Amino acid sequence: MNSLLLFLVRLLDFYTLIVFFYVVVSWLFHFNILNSQNVFLWRVFESFKKLTDPPLNYIRRYLPNFGGIDISPVLLILLIYLFKDLLIEYWPRGQ
Repeated sequence: MNSLLLFLVRLLDFYTLIVFFYVVVSWLFHFNILNSQNVFLWRVFESFKKLTDPPLNYIRRYLPNFGGIDISPVLLILLIYLFKDLLIEYWPRGQ
């Protein structure tokens, strides 16, 4: 595997983790398991939000309303996996 391809795959894996942690931390704040007054946790959450909101907002524009259930992170993770698999499959191989 090419080193650039490996770097891109790892970058997509890292971004998938960021999306997952954003969802988990937002639920923990919503259910008052984590204190939103904790400055460190709030800054971590805000940084995750700034990294994930642009693609999530784009997906939310085209999704129908599911009555308070946001499935855009699930769809984003599936799209990342699809893009990663396509990238691995169609990356030019050196002979």
